[in-house]
Amino acid sequence: MKKNMGQKDRVVRAMIGAVMLVYGIVFQNFIGLVGLIPLATASIGYCPLYDLLDITSNRYGD
Repeated sequence: MKKNMGQKDRVVRAMIGAVMLVYGIVFQNFIGLVGLIPLATASIGYCPLYDLLDITSNRYGD
C-alpha cells in the first residue's frame, strides 16, 4: 500500500479526527466514532478515497 497523503494532510486529518473524537465523548454521540476514520487514515498515511479518485498529496511518492 503506497502512501498517498502528505505530511500537512496527515496533520490536518489528525487534528480534525481528534476534535471529532473529543466532541463525541463530551456530548456522547456518534460523531466520535466517525472521528476515528480521519485518525486512522492519518496514522497510516493512506486514504482509500484518494486512491479511488487517483489523488495524492504526497509529493515524495513513498
